Amino acid sequence: MGSLDWINGEIKAMKEAGRFVPIKVLQGPQGAWVRIDGRDYLNMCSNNYLGLANHPEVKKAAIQAIEDYGVGAGAVRSIAGTNEIDAKLEEKVARFKHMEASIVYQGGLLANTGTIPALVGKGDTVFSEELNHASIIDGVRLSAAQRTVYKHMDMSDLKALLSGSGTSGKKLIITDGVFSMDGDIAPVPEIVELSQRYGAISYVDDAHGEGVLGDHGRGIADHFNVADRIDIEMGTFSKAIGSMGGFVAGPEYLIEFLKRKARPFLFSSGLNPGDAAAVLKSIEIMERDDSLLKKLWENSQYLKKRLTEAGFNLGNSKTPITPVMICDEKLTVNLSEELYSSERVFASPIVYPTVPAGTARIRLMPSAVHSKKDLDFAVEAFERVGRRIGILKRN
Repeated sequence: MGSLDWINGEIKAMKEAGRFVPIKVLQGPQGAWVRIDGRDYLNMCSNNYLGLANHPEVKKAAIQAIEDYGVGAGAVRSIAGTNEIDAKLEEKVARFKHMEASIVYQGGLLANTGTIPALVGKGDTVFSEELNHASIIDGVRLSAAQRTVYKHMDMSDLKALLSGSGTSGKKLIITDGVFSMDGDIAPVPEIVELSQRYGAISYVDDAHGEGVLGDHGRGIADHFNVADRIDIEMGTFSKAIGSMGGFVAGPEYLIEFLKRKARPFLFSSGLNPGDAAAVLKSIEIMERDDSLLKKLWENSQYLKKRLTEAGFNLGNSKTPITPVMICDEKLTVNLSEELYSSERVFASPIVYPTVPAGTARIRLMPSAVHSKKDLDFAVEAFERVGRRIGILKRN
């Protein structure tokens, strides 16, 4: 074990820098409140935007699928066969996203790390947004393509990089649709226009747009009305849709290609039937009724208004993602710990390396299942602790 002794030094350094974040163990389902260590805490850090992770219809669908199909896929889909529930899910996702076809992966990270290396390789260039998710960065690294980073939301910079690129290989422009730590929205129409002008592939990661933007939560392409112009749309089932998995949607020939080339599809078992059924039911609920989506936005606007009035800096968020910017990492961790221990508010600190050093924050995630009383509880707790530890001025 001597060769691993250095890890203790790394852990000590993280603690001293205020970057060692404890991981809580939940004793029940995701919801507006969660049980931890036998106590109930207001849950303000889950991506369960619409409350579908514990929706009775979704749970019932998952249970029935387990009765019908069992608990596992058995092997990779290309060898053991694709369960009919996977085929139904891929058809449903494609229709929901207004795309020709889709491929379902075991998670959002695998969707990116499987798809990007299948599309580009050595001699190709990826134009990647400065604040792209780690799964995109990992996918680009795995591809061996050259990575060129353009400044956050800066279309002039992207245009200059595209026009100055002398590569004869393929070009791929890839961006988050909604940036998960800041809540701002990528200028997708401009990205699509530049991709068409310079002969590049456009690829949008819509993990935080699913269920949040667009008609009935169809996502960022629908929000901007560019679904017919985006080449590739990627998303997850683990946030607003409330279950597990990821997908890529696009032209049918692309999907057929990925089913023969994407390594997570070829070398890892498919989704469990219960997960697939849960996603199907969640999308069905979203299609038939947008009341949860409307409630999400109502709660988001209310929370932001109250926090801003209290004196907190929320950055430039344009979505329900609500970053309470503290910037000092030790102070951010202290705020989170005080909220948890004295106020029963579960709100995790976000520090380096999840965000750049010096931009620490607590990212609050309102949902459709929070009540106004819940949100008042959160704001009042932030005000009390903020004054106590010196973030807010005392009255």
